[in-house]
Amino acid sequence: MLLTSMHRVLQGMTTLTLSASVSLLKPLSCIGSVCVAASIGQYAVFFLGLYLIALGTGGIKPCVSSFGADQFDDTNPKEKKKKCSFFNWFYFSINVGLLVSNSVIVWVQDNVGWGWGFGIPTVFMGLAIGSFFYGTPLYRFQKPGGSPVTRMCQVVVASLRKLRKKVPLDHSHLYEVQDRNSAIQGSRRLEYTDEFKCLDKAAIITDDDIREGGFSNPWRLCTVTQVEELKILLRMFPIWATGVVYAAVYSQTSTMFVEQGMTLDTSIGSMFHIPPASLSIFDVLSVMVWVLVYDRLIVPIVRKYTKRERGFTELQRMGIGLFISILPMVAAALVEIRQLSIAKTYDLVYDEGTPIPMSIFWQIPQYFLVGASEVFTFVGQLEFSYDQSPDAMRSLCSALSLLTIGLGNYLSSLIVTVVMYATTKGGNIGWIPDNLKEGHLDYYFWVLASLSLLNLLVYVSCAHRYKYKKSS
Repeated sequence: MLLTSMHRVLQGMTTLTLSASVSLLKPLSCIGSVCVAASIGQYAVFFLGLYLIALGTGGIKPCVSSFGADQFDDTNPKEKKKKCSFFNWFYFSINVGLLVSNSVIVWVQDNVGWGWGFGIPTVFMGLAIGSFFYGTPLYRFQKPGGSPVTRMCQVVVASLRKLRKKVPLDHSHLYEVQDRNSAIQGSRRLEYTDEFKCLDKAAIITDDDIREGGFSNPWRLCTVTQVEELKILLRMFPIWATGVVYAAVYSQTSTMFVEQGMTLDTSIGSMFHIPPASLSIFDVLSVMVWVLVYDRLIVPIVRKYTKRERGFTELQRMGIGLFISILPMVAAALVEIRQLSIAKTYDLVYDEGTPIPMSIFWQIPQYFLVGASEVFTFVGQLEFSYDQSPDAMRSLCSALSLLTIGLGNYLSSLIVTVVMYATTKGGNIGWIPDNLKEGHLDYYFWVLASLSLLNLLVYVSCAHRYKYKKSS
């Protein structure tokens, strides 16, 4: 799966490189302010490259973190200890790549050309595939357990077939194989839990199962482990759901933070102006700093008190991150209040072309706080999705965790739409007008801070009731 997805990304990057380099595949250069529109064929090649990259990325992201963690042997104390730091350094390496792409590659695209800008990442993607393939003899491979979606459907169908059956009071009478490993290849047996008892009906052994040999038909009879797989996913969903609101807050780094920065003074000296979108590099730097601080300083200190190898539990780590996520919205609101005050003082409210005499670097704290929250929340989600998922569902659970990021972006767009609709009624200019100096972007940030606080309270309630996975 990983190798196939990598090839898809390489194909997409190659397609984009060709669309930016080959004269027949790219629009003619602009002459002054006159630009010739791209043809349908040129659009087709360009979007083909984008969709191939999206398809490949969708296969790589949920699999690569799980595959990397699978390389550590939990029965070996030394490897188990190193595994505790894996997800920290995995996320660190991602941000090293972001740092290079947001600085070096962007400079190449702006100053050398888009062909080189796409071509360099394409070459490195090819080298990554070669490196991954070269290491194949060293990897530890987990046996595939089949389609997790099929197994979940089997539990639902089997429980509906026995809807009128009564679950025995003694759960040992439910169906389970007697081996140490479960009937699902590559997966350990899971211990019975007393939640979602309606699903236990799928594991009830009936006379018909004995008479008709239903033990080999999972659409009629499922093992306790198979039922517990679905129960685990249902328990994890509320935790994942709170990640959607967090992802909406995180998405502000590439949306409203940039809009806010466009009204500020972007000059450095008298010769250079920093693009507002470039400040996201401080988010990346913050992540890299906080990974080091967390892994080398915070964890060893906390470990002394909690006696846990990772210091915090996954749920505690995510909860800390959700609390920190409130702070960048507060910081952004305070920056906005200050710049609106300055705009009124200097009579710049209706002057769209003149930046407010307030340095854009006042935004650095809010980017830095977002980076800090990432290290706790996003990395905590990776750990949670890997450790709490059934053995044969790790990639699926990682994919569902990553899905919250996409849903968070949609939620952010929905919040903006609702805010603009509600605040422009009656001919009002609204909180987020084209000229932000006339609006109240600070109110929008306070709304996000309030949502983040509410999300934290919901998360604490869900985390308090959550039952950790128990493997036999």
